[in-house]
Amino acid sequence: MSRERDDSAGPTERGTGAGGGGGASGTSGASGAAERRTAARAIAAAGGSGVTSAGAGSGGTASGAGTASGSVTAHLSHRVPDLGALELLLAVARHGSLGAAAREVGITQPAASSRIRSMERQLGVALVDRSPRGSRLTDAGALVTDWARRIVESAEAFDAGVQALRGRRDSRLRVVASMTIAEYLLPGWLIALRAERPDTAVSLQAGNSAVVAERLLAGEADLGFVEGLAVPDGLDGTVVAHDRLAVVVAPSHPWARRRKPIDPAELAGTPLVLREHGSGTRQVLDAALAGHGGLARPLLELASTTAVKAAAVSGAGAAVLSELAIAEELSSRRLVAVPVAGAHLRRDLRAVWPTGHRPTGPARDLLSLTRS
Repeated sequence: MSRERDDSAGPTERGTGAGGGGGASGTSGASGAAERRTAARAIAAAGGSGVTSAGAGSGGTASGAGTASGSVTAHLSHRVPDLGALELLLAVARHGSLGAAAREVGITQPAASSRIRSMERQLGVALVDRSPRGSRLTDAGALVTDWARRIVESAEAFDAGVQALRGRRDSRLRVVASMTIAEYLLPGWLIALRAERPDTAVSLQAGNSAVVAERLLAGEADLGFVEGLAVPDGLDGTVVAHDRLAVVVAPSHPWARRRKPIDPAELAGTPLVLREHGSGTRQVLDAALAGHGGLARPLLELASTTAVKAAAVSGAGAAVLSELAIAEELSSRRLVAVPVAGAHLRRDLRAVWPTGHRPTGPARDLLSLTRS
């Protein structure tokens, strides 16, 4: 849409009548206004012509003769010219030349002429008189131009308002993620997002998968990440990464020296250092051992991956943690991974959002970065 407004026109362009809408029309003062009112009545009387006047100040709602008011709304888009055509008509009014109007809106003169003719057919009235000396608005064209100016100015206000909304949306991003993703994956993704959107302020909240769902459903976050077995109720999601849980112990623990893998029944019957209920890690472990008697009462139940890891490193007991969280400890031999046979400890990591509200703006960009 051209952002130039008609009020930039010079005195010649605006001195054609009370509406100021036809610099090329050749009418003046009260006479031009009277002729436009006559044209409006003529248009209204032309049954089925495609337009009817509701008065010069009405905004020009279009309707065929005898059409019910409910039908007007239903079929308005078929009878009202598009914004590009209306902007072209305004340019003709400003310049008094179809060629100059075509150059202003960035199309060829034949294309401009074709668009004007198409609009005339659509409305059922002649809008522009063409001659070797230039193009001038007809009386009906001057009236339609008055209406077109209001429509285009309203569209510009609408566009500016939407841009402001997008700007407000794009100025911040609220992310909520379960612990492992928040600590070990999101920092890298957010650094990449910063390079693409340096003006977006990002806030990150961490909690278990249940907390992530609560925050999203309460409208307190724009995008979430969870580690559980499935997408929580009320949310949609997509897999962005994969992870595996590992049983780990301190080097001094008896399991650190065993050669035979632990079977699920032994693991289930052993008190472990665990994450709390509601965490994705706990959900996966509960499901993996449900057919083997279920988990024994925890040795310790802690609310963060860091706390569970610290307890395991101190020798408190065996723990089950994400492989993402223990890479450094395994490399430095502060923890030892214990093989487990017969238990499914693999899990999907997902991005999630409220059902029916797919991410937009910075949230959509962050989601794209997780896949790359």
